[in-house]
Amino acid sequence: MTDTLRCAIVGTGAIAHSHARAIAAYPDAELVAATDLSRASADAFAESYGVPAVYDDLESLLAAEHPDVVHICTPPGAHHAQTLAAFAAGAHVVVEKPPAPSLDELQEMTDAAAAADRRLAVVFQQRTGTAAAHAKRLLDSGALGRALVAQCQTLWYRDATYFAVPWRGKWETEGGGTTLGHAIHQIDLLAFLLGDWTRVEGRLWRLDRETQTEDVSTATIVFEGGVVAQMVSSTLSPREVSTIRIDTEKATITVDHLYGHGHDNWLITPAAHVDPAEAATWELTDAEEPSGHAPLLRDVFDALRTGAPLPPTADAPARSIEIVAAIYASASADGDVVTPADLAVHPTHRKSFASAVIDLRPAR
Repeated sequence: MTDTLRCAIVGTGAIAHSHARAIAAYPDAELVAATDLSRASADAFAESYGVPAVYDDLESLLAAEHPDVVHICTPPGAHHAQTLAAFAAGAHVVVEKPPAPSLDELQEMTDAAAAADRRLAVVFQQRTGTAAAHAKRLLDSGALGRALVAQCQTLWYRDATYFAVPWRGKWETEGGGTTLGHAIHQIDLLAFLLGDWTRVEGRLWRLDRETQTEDVSTATIVFEGGVVAQMVSSTLSPREVSTIRIDTEKATITVDHLYGHGHDNWLITPAAHVDPAEAATWELTDAEEPSGHAPLLRDVFDALRTGAPLPPTADAPARSIEIVAAIYASASADGDVVTPADLAVHPTHRKSFASAVIDLRPAR
């Protein structure tokens, strides 16, 4: 590996721009190549960011450029094959969420990373930022007492044109609906703050959109510490918000945002019995760094250049995927409880997350 990380981007749609900006912001990385199914899209992207080389496919890019890091920004159905190809070519991989349409495929990706002695970093950028790190320190240290109950909401709005894109709304190409494609960000942040899960009860609903997959989901998630969390995800909500609330013995932590958060989005509310002097020690006084791709990729690149393990903001790639898979598994069993042991032998663990969606749309 060179002193400067030579990066390539696969897929030049909307999210690729966040990767390009983050690469440009890192002093020891450069974007050397891009590819997309649409040559016109790739050429326009290359012109915007000064990318010196554009290729018609990943195979030719890997053969010609030998990049240090491949950034995979394609639809979820393509992630598995593209990741394996990048590892076979000796590159590290940064892949957008969800990393794979099934846990088995994700396991094959992590196994390939280990076999090649490369790293697989999944983009769950909601874990990043100084406010999330502060909240995690408070929870992990026990300063707020035991966490008890939580809420996790991803209430977004996606109209019919959003689902008109050919790969969206289909189990085969997207891997799931709003739970996998949208709620996973907040589920991942919740699990980052609370740890491993022990049981899930979930339901999937199709209330309005013309899709194969769910446009609404609901679930109860229990974490190892005994925290009970209620989750709801929607693509039908005109007033959009992404929210996490965690009630502990001494305080309530909340974050209300949409696609990214800074200090102003977080609030720690002490219980009435807490001494104001103690509550003052919980205040967020660090210099602010908002969540986003830039801090995530900075920390990932630092680890790649030094050979250190991936940072906590980019490790445990399967944790939130497991929770989503458990929601789908529970929904397919009429809302039955699913544990990690149940999930390990459930069909959703293998080649597809496709599950039972309750269709409540009126006749059209």
